[in-house]
Amino acid sequence: MKVKNWMTKDPVTIGPRASLNEALELMRRHSIRHLPVVEDGIMQGLVTESNIRQYLYPSLLEQVAVSDIMIVNPITVDPNASLDSVARLIQHYKIGGLPVLEKRQLVGIITNTDIVGAFIEFLGLLKKSSRLDVVLSEKDGTLDDVIRLIREMGGKVLSVVVDAQSPRKKVHYIRLEKGDLAPIVQALEERGHKVLSMLD
Repeated sequence: MKVKNWMTKDPVTIGPRASLNEALELMRRHSIRHLPVVEDGIMQGLVTESNIRQYLYPSLLEQVAVSDIMIVNPITVDPNASLDSVARLIQHYKIGGLPVLEKRQLVGIITNTDIVGAFIEFLGLLKKSSRLDVVLSEKDGTLDDVIRLIREMGGKVLSVVVDAQSPRKKVHYIRLEKGDLAPIVQALEERGHKVLSMLD
C-alpha cells in the first residue's frame, strides 16, 4: 500500500504572510488540522492546529503571521513510500500527518485518519465478515495449508493478522467473507489445526 493511493491530493494550503486568524479559518472551513505553507509553488513549512494553540489570543491572531510559527523543515514523505513506513514515522515522532513531496513539489498530505482508513479497508473490517482464530497444527502446520483448506471449502479470505506477541503459540486471526463456517472449522480441525474461536 503506497502513500499516493491514500493521501489527500491537492491539499488546502496557505501563504507564509497570512495571519494565524486566516489559518484558523481555513482549518475550520475544511475540517483539517494541518496546513502546508506554500509560496510560488514551493512548500516553505507546515502549520498545525497545535502550533497555533499557544497564540489563541485575539490580539495575536491578526498580528502574528503563519511564517512566524510554522515548522520550517517538517518531516515529509515521497508518494511511493509505503503506508507502513509512514505509520512508523507518525508513531515515532508523535505527529498527526505528513506533507507528501515529489521533486520538492507538494502533491498531497497523509494523516492518521488516512492511514487508519487504509488499514481498515485492507483488513476488510467494514465488510460483512466472520473471523476464525486459529493456532496452526504442530505437525507441519502452515498458513498456506489453512488458506488452501478454507478456499477448498468455499471460503474467501479477506485478511490474516498474526499475533506474534502471544505468550503461547501464534494465533492467526483470519477474516472471511460471511458464510457458513462450520464445514471450514471441521476441515481445519481434521488437519490438526486448532480453532480457538469463531466470530460472526
